[in-house]
Amino acid sequence: MIIFPAIDIFGGQAVRLLRGDYSNMTVYDPDPVNTAMIFRNEGAQWIHIVDLEGAKSGECVNIETVIRIHDASGLKCEIGGGIRDMAAIERYVNAGIERVILGTSAVMDEGFASEAVQNFGGKIAVGADIRGGKIAVKGWLEDSGIEAMTFCGKMQDIGVQTIISTDISRDGAMKGVNIELYRALTQNFSMNITASGGVSSLDDVRTLAGVGVYGAIIGKAYYTGAVKISEAIEAAKS
Repeated sequence: MIIFPAIDIFGGQAVRLLRGDYSNMTVYDPDPVNTAMIFRNEGAQWIHIVDLEGAKSGECVNIETVIRIHDASGLKCEIGGGIRDMAAIERYVNAGIERVILGTSAVMDEGFASEAVQNFGGKIAVGADIRGGKIAVKGWLEDSGIEAMTFCGKMQDIGVQTIISTDISRDGAMKGVNIELYRALTQNFSMNITASGGVSSLDDVRTLAGVGVYGAIIGKAYYTGAVKISEAIEAAKS
């Protein structure tokens, strides 16, 4: 299982939200590159990056910061937030970003997601952000009304290889992972499943690894000191 330490960007800074609430934001690093270098030194191979402003606005607001993180750290990066047209995907891919995550755009326009997969293959991942069993969109601010499992099935049908699934109720809450959700996803789909939201201990990491998910995103647990990235990487091997 791959450990994806997370950097959420707002105003060019590394921040964290509680359950996706933009009014409940904590700044952890004014320069996210510093955080990325720590991840590299801890042995990470990937960074999971979210442009929070982009998620709300539908624009790649922090693209220059993302590229700076990628180039300075030398780590593989996946980026989500505000990627809602082919031009945005191309900007990131042409800059060397390894994986681009479609969220709202994939939910609202399945044809766009299908075209993106046809054009970019495994460089495209889709975010399944779940609240109450339904997919949330637009920076988690709106409920799409689409059942999560139905949505994931459609994404598999169009050739998506990687799903990044967030249980919004657990995100930033340090209450552990929704293991039933990730067990159901791994059992029902052949896609790579990355778990996001609620990873708050090394036991969570080991449990997810045991379920067989492809990856686990670690955000607040790192920033609060609850989990060291190097220890999470070791736990993921168990």
